[in-house]
This record gives sequence, C-alpha cells and structure tokens, in this order.
Amino acid sequence: MQTSNNKILITGGASGIGFGLAERFIKEGNTVIICGRRESALNEAKEKLPSVITKQCDLLTSGGREELYTWISEEHPDVNVLVNNAGIQQWMNVTDADFFTRAKEEIATNIEAPVHLTSLFIQLKALNTIMNVTSGLSFVPYHKTPVYSATKAFFHSFTTSMRYLLSSKKIEVVEIIPPALNTDLGGKGLHDHAPAVSDFIESIFVQLKEGKTNLTFGFTEALNNAGQDVFQPIFARLNPAD
Repeated sequence: MQTSNNKILITGGASGIGFGLAERFIKEGNTVIICGRRESALNEAKEKLPSVITKQCDLLTSGGREELYTWISEEHPDVNVLVNNAGIQQWMNVTDADFFTRAKEEIATNIEAPVHLTSLFIQLKALNTIMNVTSGLSFVPYHKTPVYSATKAFFHSFTTSMRYLLSSKKIEVVEIIPPALNTDLGGKGLHDHAPAVSDFIESIFVQLKEGKTNLTFGFTEALNNAGQDVFQPIFARLNPAD
C-alpha cells in the first residue's frame, strides 16, 4: 500500500498500537479517523494529535458496527484504508467463575467485530486496503491468555483467506503481527518489560514502504517463517510445566 495520501479508519486507535499507527500515518501525510468506546481516551488522543478525527463507537455489538459503517459511508465515503486493530486480552483460567462471560467478550471484540467490519467496509467504493493486527500468539498460544491466543489464531487464518478472496476486488490485505509490546493490553504493568511501541511502528513502516504485506517485529519474524521445530521450543518457554 502507499503510505501517504490515504484516509484511514483505525479501530481502537486511542491507545497502544492503534495510537502509534495513527500518529505515524498522520506524519506520513494521511487523514486519520480513530474510533473507540472510551470518550476520555479519544479526547486524550485528540489533544496529542489535533488533526485526528474521533468517533465513539461500541464494536461489541452488531448494531454498533453497523452504526460506525453508516457514519463512515455518509460522512467519510472516501475512506480507503480500514485498520482492524481493536482487541482485548484477558488473563484468565478456564476454572474461573466468570471465564465464559469474559471469553464471550473477547470473541466478540477480537473475532466478530473485525469479521463483521470487513464484510461491511468492502462495500465502500474507495476501499483498497485492509490492515489486520494479529499477534505472535497467532502461532504459539500462551496458557494465561487461552481465548485471546485462539482469537488471534483465527484472525491470522481469516486474514490469509481474505488476501486471496479480496484480490479480485483489488483490495490489498496487510497483516500486522506484533510481539508483546509495552502497552496496557491485558492490564497495566503486564508488558512493561516489552519493546516500545515506537520501535515496532518504525520497523513496520520500513516494511510497508518495501511493499511487504506480512509485517513482523522481533521474534514474530521468525514465527511467520517457521515450522514446528521453531514453534515447540517457544511454546515450552511460554508455558512451562508446573
């Protein structure tokens, strides 16, 4: 994809990777719209990025997704890039009393929302690029995030299929595959040890400008090109025996 002169919608764009993408895309000369559930977070993002366009939305429900699409199609029909970035990560155990309730929320946010948004936004005449943010856990699950890992494995597979299915519509599909980064995903402090989002963003923009469609960073580069001989040792390190 070209990295400038786009109008881009980023879901979950008020913080973390979404905010990092918004900031960099604006620097590259793009118009950026971000959406999210928390108005306070959107306002904070707007203070840091005055040119960003914000939209409060609830992607947990089909009605919320349809409302977002209707608003975009009426107010910003020239959006040509959709970034499916919004996601939640729950650290939990299947034995937890609220396990299924939390799992349903994760599945709705991480699977139902991007699948539904994809089916809606490909109706936009201007759309030529979809960017999906998956995870290194798409390849190797982490036992403390069992549903999150599974949702990202689904999203990785779905993205691969969409790349094939949407080629006839001339819509490019880009997969962004981050490792753990220093964000509040899953809870504050859980990823303080991880690389900075800014380093990740810098790396993937180099790859974008090289024309790559699978954008990796650190160990996710190895995972993206690996077989079971690489996956199994990483799985053992992430999930040590008791």
